[in-house]
Amino acid sequence: MAPSKKSLNQEKILEGLDKVYFNLIAFKRKVNSELVILKDNKIVRIKP
Repeated sequence: MAPSKKSLNQEKILEGLDKVYFNLIAFKRKVNSELVILKDNKIVRIKP
């Protein structure tokens, strides 16, 4: 098996993480809350 192939479980986990991230962004916009991320080894707060 080539190292670039993903198992079915890995694909499902990645799809789930995409959905969670999308829902997080939607929730932060709805509540008008800051989103805290790590960018270039610095903590950054983003207002949606």
